[in-house]
Amino acid sequence: MNKEHNITLIEGDGIGPEISESVIKIISSTGVKINWDKCLAGNNAYLKYGKVLPDETLDSIKKNKIVLKAPVTTPIGEGFASVNVQLRKYFNLYANVRPSKNLPNIKTPFNNVDLIIIRENTEDIYAGIEEKIDENTIHGIKLTTKKASEKICDYAFQYAIKNKRKEVGVVTKANISKLADGLFLKCFREITKKYPNIKTREILVDNLCMQLVVNPSQFDVLVMPNLYGDIVSDLCAGLIGGLGIAYSANIGEFNGDNFALFEAVHGSAPDIAGKNIANPTGLLRSAVEMLKYINEHEAAEKIEKALFTVFEEGKILTSDLGGKNTTNEFTNDIINKIKTL
Repeated sequence: MNKEHNITLIEGDGIGPEISESVIKIISSTGVKINWDKCLAGNNAYLKYGKVLPDETLDSIKKNKIVLKAPVTTPIGEGFASVNVQLRKYFNLYANVRPSKNLPNIKTPFNNVDLIIIRENTEDIYAGIEEKIDENTIHGIKLTTKKASEKICDYAFQYAIKNKRKEVGVVTKANISKLADGLFLKCFREITKKYPNIKTREILVDNLCMQLVVNPSQFDVLVMPNLYGDIVSDLCAGLIGGLGIAYSANIGEFNGDNFALFEAVHGSAPDIAGKNIANPTGLLRSAVEMLKYINEHEAAEKIEKALFTVFEEGKILTSDLGGKNTTNEFTNDIINKIKTL
């Protein structure tokens, strides 16, 4: 496509600016035209604006409706809410999508992992509803609504159809949480009636975790409440080599418009910032999903092919991947591969 895209880029903290620059260069090499509106969030934002999520950043997201976000650091101390949680709540990013698929030459216990975690992103204990009963007792509310549960379950089936997936499984602890998880399960069962051609399964979250480390290839698309999604998606990242190569998308609706935020899921790694050794793979894979979202499928395919080729060859890799190369060398190798496609 020849369209120019306006996208908010949250450069992040620590290694964030380095891997952001890497991803910008790689996308540019495909010919896709993006006007990047670079913004701050997290610790760098707090140092400059006194806020971890400045108004300038929120205004940019409202205008562009699409965000690529590098990892940020939330300052340690009372009163600083997670930037990720704030963004999800503010823009009603109700669906968190975490694919887990093996990359070549990454040694893991399994080489056939290809599954999708779809996590409800706005409710559960992340609603932050807590009450202090006395000095020794806290009540934490597990918020579950029919509206949000139906919405995320429906999204999971729509995702499965769009991406030619064959099965959607629902993950709960409904045998114990009979009301909250029971409602989520009931909503899933109702939504399945709209999609008779998609296989379904129901599984308890503890059994799922055991099954994932025994035979992960049996799963396809899994939809679940917020807390389980947080835990299980990190477990699945471990199945493919760790958080450094994991990626995610957050999809939602705000003021009647579609909004999407794509982000690496690893931390800001301040200990290696500025050393030119950071691995940009997680953010790059998130950017590939972003390119698909904005219908730049050819560019997304080129980057994905180039990245997989670099991993298959195993010659130019950063230290966390077992190599000895710099961020710049890794980036340039991907760009060189794109030029041959």
